Amino acid sequence: MGSSPSPEIYIPEQWLEAGESIAESSTPPIALICGAKNCGKTTFSRYLLNILLHKYSKVAYLDTDVGQPEFTPPAFLSLTILHKVTPDLTVPCLKTPERCLFFGDVSCKRDPSTYLSYVCAMYDYYRNEYCISDKGDYPHKIELPLIVNTPGWVKGVGYDVLVDMLKYICPTHVVKINISSENKNLPAGEFWLDGEHDETINLIEINSARQDLLNRLVLVKKDARLLRDLRIMAYFRQCFSSDSNISTIKELAHALAYHCPYEVPIASIKIQHLHCEVPSSEIFYSLNATIVGLAVDSDVPENLPWCLGLGIVRGIDTVKGVLYVITPVPHSSLEKVNLLLQGYIQIPTCLLQVQGCISPYMSANTLTTK
Repeated sequence: MGSSPSPEIYIPEQWLEAGESIAESSTPPIALICGAKNCGKTTFSRYLLNILLHKYSKVAYLDTDVGQPEFTPPAFLSLTILHKVTPDLTVPCLKTPERCLFFGDVSCKRDPSTYLSYVCAMYDYYRNEYCISDKGDYPHKIELPLIVNTPGWVKGVGYDVLVDMLKYICPTHVVKINISSENKNLPAGEFWLDGEHDETINLIEINSARQDLLNRLVLVKKDARLLRDLRIMAYFRQCFSSDSNISTIKELAHALAYHCPYEVPIASIKIQHLHCEVPSSEIFYSLNATIVGLAVDSDVPENLPWCLGLGIVRGIDTVKGVLYVITPVPHSSLEKVNLLLQGYIQIPTCLLQVQGCISPYMSANTLTTK
């Protein structure tokens, strides 16, 4: 089958049937994938993406998992439009989303209400751009299929957030993946409907893929922090051409230390701290040697600022009134940035501990953004 993944990944019959069932829908589906941590949501989502791409020329992917996003660095909620099948489901890949919001944390525990507002804003964008609406509140016709990947926090407040997401998005298909530890699974049935039944929703319950073809355990506990650090380093590796000789952490650290940063006039931007308050006298101390979201602030107060990517604040010169920022975001896009968002995403420690490297302090050569 053309949508088969890499040989190392075993897709069980139950998953095959679930994917085909969703793809055979008479209208473009909105499929939300949910389940406990490490149940295989990402693998199934990418498998389903490949299945749908054999029927549709493009598919939308709404990633709400800020801890382990599929196509962006951590702390983002994003909507990515994909056109090509990914043959190897084991390889993470960075892609440029059509729209994204920088939440600034790897879990919604610190601020679930803000997180939920971000989810709703992302879905609203999808609905406005890719659905033909009638005069009611809900889309009349879906033009582009959508896959919604969700976090694995499904207990306590995390459960409440998932229920609110399901009620707001109203997916056509809900795929619930169960693991062998019954107490970690979501409740049976349409748990988000308060005991009511909705005939327009297709609930598909499948089990996690526990073994490969040789009956070996395939779902093992992931080192989430390591995966996030690797994703951040892969993101900033994009500051350099693909043929650059950078293949180790040491080489990346040295390359970033000597990379020409952008010179950003402090007067041209706003600075916003997410999930915390910082005294005005400490703002520049808190920004130095940190990762920030590069965003475009809206003139409309109720609109959230779309984020264009991440940057490393390499240094601050308060006398000249400039920040020095390293980012792979193209210069043409940087010209739109007027807001820096600081959350809890940090430069990976392994980059800062490379011996003989001057990181994170700025280099002498700079580029001016405005």
